[in-house]
Amino acid sequence: MKAKTQNLQLSNYAPLMVLAVLFLIIYAPIFWWMWERWFARDSYYTHGILVPFVSAYLIWHKRELLKKIPLESSPWGVRLIIFGIIIHFFSAMFRIYFTSGFSMLIVMSGLVLNFYGKRIFKETAFALGFLVFMVPLPMVVVTHISFSLKLYVAHLAAVVLNNIHIPAIEDGSIIKMRHAYVIVDDVCSGLRSLISLTALGSLFAYWMTSSKIKKIILFLTTIPIAVVTNVFRIVLLAVISEVWGVKYASGLLHELSGLSVFALACVLLASVGKLLE
Repeated sequence: MKAKTQNLQLSNYAPLMVLAVLFLIIYAPIFWWMWERWFARDSYYTHGILVPFVSAYLIWHKRELLKKIPLESSPWGVRLIIFGIIIHFFSAMFRIYFTSGFSMLIVMSGLVLNFYGKRIFKETAFALGFLVFMVPLPMVVVTHISFSLKLYVAHLAAVVLNNIHIPAIEDGSIIKMRHAYVIVDDVCSGLRSLISLTALGSLFAYWMTSSKIKKIILFLTTIPIAVVTNVFRIVLLAVISEVWGVKYASGLLHELSGLSVFALACVLLASVGKLLE
């Protein structure tokens, strides 16, 4: 009897679909936790709901290539599945949802390795890894980073204001001027745009047709771009508050400035990518 080489066809998805249902049941509390964090007021992870769809698209985009790769089974698959389930078990026991979220990604990687092999895992590795951007960091970590970041951007904004001849004194996260003052709170620290821009930067780097070094450089530029554009926003709002009054820098303009600055950050990121290519 002549053995036939299996390829990635629709029928081969059946075992994985069964396990996918069990996977969803096991991780249902984690999905609910992520959902609450994604849609919480002043959430830092409003982009989280989009991440699985982006990952699915990245895999779908390679569908023709994946169909041509012979199916294998890597022994690392079962090991990763067991390792991930153990992490999930202890995380659930102590209600540490963050590590449970990451164990979910480990189990998913193990399933792909076990059912489809190393070659298909290699082709889908970025799409699987991209899912990390949907798992919210623990609030204690978010609070610490946000606090440090808002002090840093407040300092930079005060320096810029003084250099453009608008006297400003930095008092923690408060920028005091002659006729007004601006409070850089946690939401305005720039952490939200930093997290979202980092996810976007990883996509830009992935699609970039260049060396790995340049891809890494592009990805790392998301940090200074996010910080600089947020400082620009704070300076803009501070100038408006000082010249025209605080009421003109609040409400709709405050929200629009956030969206505009993020759009500017995306343009700068794309420009850096073009320069590196």
